[in-house]
Amino acid sequence: MPIINRVADLQPEIMAWRRDLHAHPELMYDVHRTAGFVAERLKEFGCDEVVTGLGRTGVVGVIKGRKPASGEHKVIGLRADMDALPIEEETNLPYASKTPGKMHACGHDGHTSMLLGAAQYLAETRNFAGDAVVIFQPAEEGGAGAAAMIKDGLMDRFKIDQVYGMHNNPGMPVGSFALRPGPIMAAMDRISIQIEGKGGHAAYPHKTIDSVLVGSQLVMALQTIVSRTVNPLESAVLSICEFHAGHASNVIPATAELRGTVRTLNSEVRDLMEKRMNEVVNGVALQTGAKIVLDYDRGYPVVVNHRAETDMAVRVASEISGAEKVNIDMPPVMGAEDFAYMLEARPGAFIFCGNGDSAGLHHPAYNFNDDAIVYGTSYWVKLVETTLAA
Repeated sequence: MPIINRVADLQPEIMAWRRDLHAHPELMYDVHRTAGFVAERLKEFGCDEVVTGLGRTGVVGVIKGRKPASGEHKVIGLRADMDALPIEEETNLPYASKTPGKMHACGHDGHTSMLLGAAQYLAETRNFAGDAVVIFQPAEEGGAGAAAMIKDGLMDRFKIDQVYGMHNNPGMPVGSFALRPGPIMAAMDRISIQIEGKGGHAAYPHKTIDSVLVGSQLVMALQTIVSRTVNPLESAVLSICEFHAGHASNVIPATAELRGTVRTLNSEVRDLMEKRMNEVVNGVALQTGAKIVLDYDRGYPVVVNHRAETDMAVRVASEISGAEKVNIDMPPVMGAEDFAYMLEARPGAFIFCGNGDSAGLHHPAYNFNDDAIVYGTSYWVKLVETTLAA
């Protein structure tokens, strides 16, 4: 089945919502305008229940099907993220961000609008048995909003049986989808390393413990972990992205700080990375005489798609776009997503939809492609109607 005709009729309205949200980006949990916009729309659609303030600023709408269930009552959760990024927009669009330093550079405005469009259609038709729960989440960009909503009782309160997520993907043609069973996005850990040496005059380095040299040795030593410790058939990324030391050209600084990230696709490699990082840090400290402290902060877990739900997502996406436009074995992505927490709590699947030839995610020239709206919205609708068929 191609895109749904009624969804195509709704496209201009959904696009208008998207552009309004794009012009008014909000960060992390401070998405009060966006959450208010979403809640107001859901009430207008006639959702059976609209709950705000879940996970601080999350919004949930419940839409009950009109068909009697032939078996047990089923509940499906559909999730969209609402927050933007601290980026200065460079699109020059008429609906560009009106807030300096904030921008919808990851397409969450599109995700929210597509799910709103699906909620409107589902509330109008109710051509399913069971409950469709639409979940609008804050703080995906580093704030673990998914975990906050789960902690506030999201899954148990609404009796969600399975949960699905979607993200746009620049470089994929509009109308195409991609996913895979098993790990699809990486775990994301933050690392911070404090180096304490002995400062002194740059002309007398022999009287110092040079924190810049120690940090440089450490950067190089850490890179051997992936290349010489991790199985080449596994995946891991270790990137040092910040190196802070010194304030003068003739002073060897006493301290330095390194910061970065580690990405992995399974728990065994994740544990190995943390273990080996501690060993390397201790070894460089012993070698140089510096005091080095590693803070290894575990962040989002691996996004792991469940097999049965992935098969359902493939079936629905193929009905919308045709099987030839659904990549069922996409390579895992080393970026992270806090939808991982929802997939730890309930079975489900995460899918990518094409955004066409746009700038990349988190780029100041990025813009969500409004042509993708009909495909993403139709996917949500058919997912509910297929999963919750009477």
